[in-house]
Amino acid sequence: MRSNLNPEHTAFLIIGSAAALLAQSIFLFMDARKHGHNHWIWGILGLIQAPFPLLVYLLAFRKIWKRGKSFEH
Repeated sequence: MRSNLNPEHTAFLIIGSAAALLAQSIFLFMDARKHGHNHWIWGILGLIQAPFPLLVYLLAFRKIWKRGKSFEH
């Protein structure tokens, strides 16, 4: 099966994906360190896959979603 992507589009996708993973990793590392979580683990997990580690961190450890409570600013 032949791909419809030319080399310029492929390079753009690779660079864009790498930038997104790096930005996610930096955010997770800095935020986990700020809140006393294991920052090295979250930084490494952020480099491996997107967006699952970010969602798990925000929902489970930062508790942005709370059962039975309304969100207040």
